Amino acid sequence: MNIPFMDLSGCYNEIYQEVSNKIKYLIDNTRFIGGNEVEQFELEFAKYCNTEYAIACGNGTDALTLALKALDIKTGDTVVTVSNTFIATSEAISSVGASVDFVDIDEKTYTMDPIKLKEYLRKYKVIKNVKAVIPVHLYGQMADMESIMAIAKEFDLKVIEDSAQAHGAKFNGKGPGEYGDIATFSFYPGKNLGAFGDGGALVTNNEYLANKIKMLSNHGRIKKYEHEMEGYNSRLDSIQAAILRVKLRHLNKWNSMRINNANIYKQLLNKNNNIITPFIRNESRHVFHLFTVRLTNRDNVRESLKKDGIATGIHYPIPLHLQPAYRYLGYKKGDFPISEKISNEILSLPMWPELKEEDINYVCKKLNDLV
Repeated sequence: MNIPFMDLSGCYNEIYQEVSNKIKYLIDNTRFIGGNEVEQFELEFAKYCNTEYAIACGNGTDALTLALKALDIKTGDTVVTVSNTFIATSEAISSVGASVDFVDIDEKTYTMDPIKLKEYLRKYKVIKNVKAVIPVHLYGQMADMESIMAIAKEFDLKVIEDSAQAHGAKFNGKGPGEYGDIATFSFYPGKNLGAFGDGGALVTNNEYLANKIKMLSNHGRIKKYEHEMEGYNSRLDSIQAAILRVKLRHLNKWNSMRINNANIYKQLLNKNNNIITPFIRNESRHVFHLFTVRLTNRDNVRESLKKDGIATGIHYPIPLHLQPAYRYLGYKKGDFPISEKISNEILSLPMWPELKEEDINYVCKKLNDLV
């Protein structure tokens, strides 16, 4: 038996004809940049996120960069995030000239630890001129946004929610964008809401920020040759917007299917004391972009699963503070012990909406036998 880590073909069968018709129409009418499909997607995605505004852009990394620029984060400022995330989070901070710094994560949820954030700010807020914080909603579960927002208010910080893995997630009934100044999304094909290529978006309830982001993403302009500021070329193309509009209508159902698959995984693995399955806060709706477990002998188990035809992933094997790209920050092993521990133990199992129960049973049997 061969089980891939992710299979994108399942959901496409359901929407194939509608998507094909959309693409054909746009090609036949040579409508490729901007236009009705992008405008309608922005309206529909804002409504889905329960925010006033959504602005589409080229990809999730651009979304983070645009958010930082809109909030006037610049050289001389510091932005704090976590080390257990993809490098796009920190790349965006550096790209606007600001300094990146890290705090450790909560060992249960793998998201930003509010206690560690507060400790850091008490020590460094003034010294490092900390202006913003980027909590990362990881693997499909939101960070503790109520605690983080209270801390941000106390220390006068802007908040950007990195929601690249949290389409449809909730914390105390609120989703990304309902807490922070801005929330950013990626529509990379493997995301819960994925395009047929790159794409991204920002959501906010602030009209001024929405208008500024709109200009920044399109060369600093609203009118064709009238530029209010220097900006970027980061636009979602019409074909991707049309595809995302179709898929957005199915997102809640697909997320429910992911949750059901996660429940089956947990039922089959929870009795094994050598496996730590995902912790889900009572306040959370975890949408399982990834289903991650922790194992002390992760690398050997992963290799054995591969021999049994089971593909897995590691998200993420090297914490950012230990990446060569950030050697200049001077961090060393032991500085963020929870992030480092997680990186050595985490293993992502196959997960997508249409994953069959018999395949989950096979994965769990092999995994239980190995550990």
